[in-house]
Amino acid sequence: DAARRFATDVWAAVDALGRDTVARVGVERLLPSAHAALDDVGIQAVDAEGTIELSRSRKSDLHTLREVKVTTPHSEIRTDLPRLQLLAYTTRFIERTTEPDNPLPGIHAILTTLLTHLDTHPARPALVYSLEMKLLNELGLAPALEQSPLDEATQTLLEQMSILNWQTIITLQPTKAQAEAVKIFLHDFLLHQLGKLPKGRETALEMP
Repeated sequence: DAARRFATDVWAAVDALGRDTVARVGVERLLPSAHAALDDVGIQAVDAEGTIELSRSRKSDLHTLREVKVTTPHSEIRTDLPRLQLLAYTTRFIERTTEPDNPLPGIHAILTTLLTHLDTHPARPALVYSLEMKLLNELGLAPALEQSPLDEATQTLLEQMSILNWQTIITLQPTKAQAEAVKIFLHDFLLHQLGKLPKGRETALEMP
């Protein structure tokens, strides 16, 4: 548990430093065996917010961690596997779609608001689809829904998922057919755009 907390806490500074620098440094330099174990169970996510201090390397993307100060531990998330799995998928998505050491303020905002929401709400499939749409929008990869085979109501649903806040998103009530259409459409769209799905999507969608 301590290893997992350390590894995931280090993700918190994605806003300023970019994703790989933050995600890797604490684990690979200081807890290599813990990192391997975390990868085995598919958990490499943010479940805390705070600040970090690094000694930056001039030769690689791997920098030396000097200090971590956790300001918001999100302790409820740490005891809930579905929420951790959703966040694990989030980090895999970010790794798949961004470059190391680039500031990611928009993605950071999506991530931190999702964390705040998950403090008091369970994970659910609608959050996965909304996360994908929000990240695709932020990355400039949003699908042209009007050119898709989706019916108008499902197109509207995806548009809402991309812009509404998390609290409002969970009040949406798609039909079973719409939910299945959204799942398949985003699955195929991500495969087309990224070449392969970020690891953990199916796990994140397997809600109890």
